[in-house]
Amino acid sequence: MARFLAGALASFLMLTGAFLLWQGRAEDGPKLPPAPDKAPGPAMVFQKPLSAPEASSKSREEKRFDRADKNKDGKVILAELLQPRQKDYAKLDVNRDGKLSFEEWAHTTIDKFKGADADRNGMLTRAEYATTAPKTKPKPRCSC
Repeated sequence: MARFLAGALASFLMLTGAFLLWQGRAEDGPKLPPAPDKAPGPAMVFQKPLSAPEASSKSREEKRFDRADKNKDGKVILAELLQPRQKDYAKLDVNRDGKLSFEEWAHTTIDKFKGADADRNGMLTRAEYATTAPKTKPKPRCSC
């Protein structure tokens, strides 16, 4: 029973301290300017409120076009769109015939399967399959 009362008292004290800190910080904020002495004049009533400028979709589209236009001639051709993907395709096309077969596309998975199949029977047991789990990287320690 004493532990229950001690816990309740500690919780009450923590909440009271947090409330006092919160109230103390509220006074440190910026002070508001005093209210105007008279009503706003006609010039102030019809003035438009200020708003932040927004980026137009046209400027975003122009940026996208400029990224695709590699030779900066103001035109985008198919070769310019496909050029960034050619290196990735060349890595997958192992036999360099210009055609990507399923085996070439899935070669990483096939190699992992063959490496895990220790008895070379074309099937993975639970123990063999467990070797295909991705390696966990150790979490970096804080160098604070």
